[in-house]
Amino acid sequence: MFPQRLDSTVAYGIAKAMMDGFNRHYRLFRTESARAKHRFETADWHGQQRAQRERIEFYDLRVRECSRRLEREFKAGKQPMEVWQQVKLHYIGLLVDHHQPELAETFFNSVTTKILHRSYFQNDFIFVRPAVSTEYIENDEPEALPTYRSYYPSQSNLQQVIAQIIDDFDLRRPFENLQRDSGFVAQAMHRRLGDVTLRANFQLQVLSGLFIRNKGAYIVGKIINGFTEEPFALPLLHNKAAKLVIDAALFGEADMLILFSFARAYFMVDMEVPSAFVQFLRSMMPRKPRNELYNALGLQKQGKNLFYRDFLHHLRHSTDKFRIAPGIKGMVMLVFDLPSFPYVFKVIKDYYPPQKDTTREQIKGKYLLVKQHDRVGRMADTLEYSGVAFPRARFDDELIAEIEKFAPSQLEISDRDGDGQIEVILQHVYIERRMIPLNIYLQEAFDLSQGCAPDDPAALRAREQIERGVVEYGNAIKDLVAANIFPGDMLWKNFGITRHGKVVFYDYDEIEYITDCNFRRVPEPRTEEEEMSGEIWYTVGPKDVFPETFGPFLLGNPAVREVFMRHHGDLLEADFWQGHKERIAQGHVFDVFPYDQEKRFITTAEETELG
Repeated sequence: MFPQRLDSTVAYGIAKAMMDGFNRHYRLFRTESARAKHRFETADWHGQQRAQRERIEFYDLRVRECSRRLEREFKAGKQPMEVWQQVKLHYIGLLVDHHQPELAETFFNSVTTKILHRSYFQNDFIFVRPAVSTEYIENDEPEALPTYRSYYPSQSNLQQVIAQIIDDFDLRRPFENLQRDSGFVAQAMHRRLGDVTLRANFQLQVLSGLFIRNKGAYIVGKIINGFTEEPFALPLLHNKAAKLVIDAALFGEADMLILFSFARAYFMVDMEVPSAFVQFLRSMMPRKPRNELYNALGLQKQGKNLFYRDFLHHLRHSTDKFRIAPGIKGMVMLVFDLPSFPYVFKVIKDYYPPQKDTTREQIKGKYLLVKQHDRVGRMADTLEYSGVAFPRARFDDELIAEIEKFAPSQLEISDRDGDGQIEVILQHVYIERRMIPLNIYLQEAFDLSQGCAPDDPAALRAREQIERGVVEYGNAIKDLVAANIFPGDMLWKNFGITRHGKVVFYDYDEIEYITDCNFRRVPEPRTEEEEMSGEIWYTVGPKDVFPETFGPFLLGNPAVREVFMRHHGDLLEADFWQGHKERIAQGHVFDVFPYDQEKRFITTAEETELG
């Protein structure tokens, strides 16, 4: 019996050390998130950006710390399977009454898979499914805030209640005119509610944490009236007089989905019970996957875990096959998808054409840059996985041949687990939301208008689609410029259209910081020979960019060119790019709004600041 007691002592020690590691991680994560409020109050925009980047690294740092401790104190990698079975049981016991059990389970998986050989990766040793429910968890600490507060206004005092909601966040910077702004919000809510009767349960439920991202803070809640619920968000900004204003009132699921888009940087929110925040947000955005909500809250490892569970569930309930993704093939990435699943899978190729002077590590570095940077709604977030196993039977033979040809180092086909199930194992994969490639979106419009009279309804729809796509393309590039990002390869095929009609960039292997580029005009030819030369006769540095040369590659179609030059002709001018570069280098943080300008109460861009 003594060895069993000893094993149990070791198992409990390992479980307790892992829980200590997670608790340390979440304490640091929450502290950094809570500090965002002070940075917002003091307009410390560069500090906010730095904290957003650094917080992303917290998780992996804590996993490494915990793994090293377990090896040092318990020789964890050499413990027998029986001990690891007990470790998981002890850990489940420690999750009772825990406020972040789902995050702690994911942390357990991360540490365990870092320490143990793959032969241990069975349901007995990791949390394939949640072991502890997250329903009805509440923060029962003395004087702790509830997940959300409820307010009960009437028709006559809605403005005063909105002002009270703002006051309850105890912002340490004065508003320019809170009564005016709360009046704007009350009017907007009355318009949204229309002539409906206010029922006995009429109330505003507001999440107790501010949602802070870059230069904006958002109050998030919902209106409840009878059987209807209406989500809303109130963006708070600094104006030029260094006072706070409520800039807009956003309503409905569509506005919320854009605010919480996968193409935006993660929020900083002080949360004791993150699952309760996610549950509240899902009631506002039922179509938003839970994994994307956890990502939006900065808990991307939990989002990654939930995504993989959803993916395995989808595989079990579908029969279609993975295939080479439609569209123009990339020179650096091999892209495939499962038609029934709304994501694409990207594998870095083993070799590239001569014009692509890059390496695998450089490409991974670009993707990490995007993960850490402010994506301003214009760059898709990616989930990164290693050693991903897929059923071989679900792979199209043409796709297998493509991987064997272009990325053989990333491919293994075997019965790895010895259960007779042949698997395709990919060593490194990026996964992104699927979008319609912009070149295909525009081609569909060209095809729609083919052979139609100019006043034909199909031709009119085609022109509208072209206009929408081209204008959004230019808007996307300008938002990226404001975020200090030069896309590099600006071809239409590297951008996609989301279901909300937003254009998003998703090809990252050539991106650079605007401040690292040198934007130049093409020099005037000095001789007739230079003018007639088909070759570049002037010197070009490694970071030189000539915006006026973009036109021939982008604007061959007259319909596209007309729309582009009308709305975004300045993108072909070096002065536009160089001017933004100089302001960014001087420390200016540009404003990028996650909602349309017409939604703003004060519509003069110079009067307020937001990122």
